[in-house]
Amino acid sequence: MLDELKIIESIAPDIFQTVQERYRILQNIYWMQPVGRRVLADTLDTTERILRTETDLLKKLELIDTSKSGMKLTTKGERIYHQLGHLTDQLFGMDRLERALANHFGISRCLITPGNSDQQEKVIDELGYLLWDSLNQQLPNGRNVIAVMGGTTMAKVAEKVSNLETSHRHNLFVPARGGIGESVKVQANSVSAMMAMQSRGDYRSLYVPEQLSSTTYDSLLQEPSILEVLNLISEANCVIHSIGRAIHMAARRKMTEEDLVMLKQKNAVAESFGYFFNENGEVVYRIPRIGLDLKDILNIPYVFAVAGGRSKAKAIHAYMKNAPKQTWLITDEAAANAILKGVTL
Repeated sequence: MLDELKIIESIAPDIFQTVQERYRILQNIYWMQPVGRRVLADTLDTTERILRTETDLLKKLELIDTSKSGMKLTTKGERIYHQLGHLTDQLFGMDRLERALANHFGISRCLITPGNSDQQEKVIDELGYLLWDSLNQQLPNGRNVIAVMGGTTMAKVAEKVSNLETSHRHNLFVPARGGIGESVKVQANSVSAMMAMQSRGDYRSLYVPEQLSSTTYDSLLQEPSILEVLNLISEANCVIHSIGRAIHMAARRKMTEEDLVMLKQKNAVAESFGYFFNENGEVVYRIPRIGLDLKDILNIPYVFAVAGGRSKAKAIHAYMKNAPKQTWLITDEAAANAILKGVTL
């Protein structure tokens, strides 16, 4: 069917331009609903007059409703929006963008959702759906041990994971690191527990601080309950993690002012697994930690990195210089375009 559509496009390209423009309107209403015309026009970088013409037509087609609170999709509108999604990705180049980004980083695959998660919260939901679909496709039969990192992005995408259990597959989720001391909701313990509950798997918790002195670290390794979970983490065949902006992550972890100054002086732009990276992907600082280490993921067969938003483009680009080849990057269009265009980030 795609070939036939491309034949139509060759003789009437304006038809597909109209489809693309109206799909973007439906998409942004879906992400932001209820949304007013002025806000939507600013988001789409168009005028209210032009947008009014389009939204009036979409209302006549019973794809959107309008009220004092703003515009939202009708049931029919949501159905059409979701049906158009895969088709527009193929027609307008999302597949090509995914291949280009995967080739750029030299990794197995990239999955990209339209939009910018900095501005549209529903884009993060889409990252979660992509993660769930990827896990459902890739996780093998048998017992899987899935190590999960914490963070705000991870906490949100965990809520969108659905059932992954089958009669031939069982999943055990474990936190990839300790995390007591930061906000409970974004701790690796909480995120891995949420993913387990959403996917109907099991989980184990690791109740230790993320940052430890060497003396404390050695003593904790003698605790049977902690040693049991660390052994499970070492058996992980899948890891799910995000990528953070260096200074933001340092502040969230309540690092000292001296540490913040040091990171800025060393031009740190990214953080993952307790490692801070500069724009060239070089490690400029490392936090002593208990749990999964960056070098550990080199031999883990299924690695999923989830991060989006134009504001994270520089961080994603820096970290991915260190990502193992088997990594699947799940991101959004804003981050992907910023990376591939080489714009000032």
